Amino acid sequence: MTGQDFAQLALQLAIMLACGVLGGACMRRLHQPAVLGEMLGGIVLGPTVFGWLWPAGYAETFVDGDRLAVVRGVVVQLGMLFFLLGVGLEIDLKELRRSGLAALAIGVTGSLVPLAAGMGIVYLLPGLWAIPPKVSRESYALFIGVCMANTANPVLARILTDVGLFKERLGGLVMAAAIVDDIIGWSLLAIVMTGFQPTAASVATAVASQIAVVVVFITITLLMTRCIVSPLLRVARQCLPWPTGYLSLIVIAMLLAAASAECSGIHAFFGPLMLGIAISPSVPEQREAHAVLEQFALSFFVPIYFVSMGLVTNFATHFQTPIVITILATASLSKIVACSGAARLSGLDRRTSLAVGCGMNARGAMGVLLAGIGLENGIIDQSVYVALVVLSLVTSLAAGPLMQWLLPLRRTVPQGNG
Repeated sequence: MTGQDFAQLALQLAIMLACGVLGGACMRRLHQPAVLGEMLGGIVLGPTVFGWLWPAGYAETFVDGDRLAVVRGVVVQLGMLFFLLGVGLEIDLKELRRSGLAALAIGVTGSLVPLAAGMGIVYLLPGLWAIPPKVSRESYALFIGVCMANTANPVLARILTDVGLFKERLGGLVMAAAIVDDIIGWSLLAIVMTGFQPTAASVATAVASQIAVVVVFITITLLMTRCIVSPLLRVARQCLPWPTGYLSLIVIAMLLAAASAECSGIHAFFGPLMLGIAISPSVPEQREAHAVLEQFALSFFVPIYFVSMGLVTNFATHFQTPIVITILATASLSKIVACSGAARLSGLDRRTSLAVGCGMNARGAMGVLLAGIGLENGIIDQSVYVALVVLSLVTSLAAGPLMQWLLPLRRTVPQGNG
């Protein structure tokens, strides 16, 4: 990389970070997750707005050579890894035991029904989708289903805090259901990401082998984390500078987990996610150290990652109304009906059950990340990518007001990034 290349990269990152911080601050003032503002900031900064208003300025700033694009891509990918490590750290498996069968029923139903609905529209409306030659229809349908089944755990936590429910019993139930949803959704995506090889003898054999790979990877990751990483972290607490040495070990483990997942044929994202779940803190001092890591990631890597999602496509050119309406309607209806129905059967009243469904319908940053993975790996085209991003933005923006209307509780100003 030449000095001029470095100067351009530094300028790009500075502009992207500034745009993300500004967009996040605007969203927080509107009681919305900051990540939505970061994504919208990327759309403004990308070819949709900046490239349309000043094509020469956009080309001069963001259209760069292969070497610079590779380096910027590395920074962006690090943002994804840090974000998913943070997501894993927020998943408290003990919450599942406290919430019992109700959370399990809501989470499983809220995942499988939208998954089936997403797969169904791929088969029922074949003319709507441009499936790449290297991707089978089964794998494509499963990917669309996974995108519809997803619930944004951090966004839901923000919404529950905003409506005063996060520390209430109902808030615990909904967060536990979202954890079940997360585990199912990300595991399914990991299975999908092992399945885009056209050499599979049959769909059944391919699916079985993919499930086996993911199960083996999860098992090995959890065992190695419990037997090796966790003891090392305890030693680091005593022998290394606190919290810097401790955090360095976590970052090393994150990078090794990402490399292991990629070498296993899954995707780098799955390693940090599983690592975060495995080392989810139970000691107050660990929580403080993890908070330092998350704050750094949320202040640099994560905003750049989500701003970059708006730079990859022109949302005006690739906005196709039939695809957007189909995805938005199918995903929202299937999610709300499934989660509300399961909550109602679990003993909640009708209005509260509907509020649970509306909250679980928020896709947030997870939906954007899923769409980005699909576009980056050539699974979906830019039109479907735009539709999935719109789904994430609309459902996240609507979830909070709908829950506040259905559950007229006290309102508090949220903190953090969400």
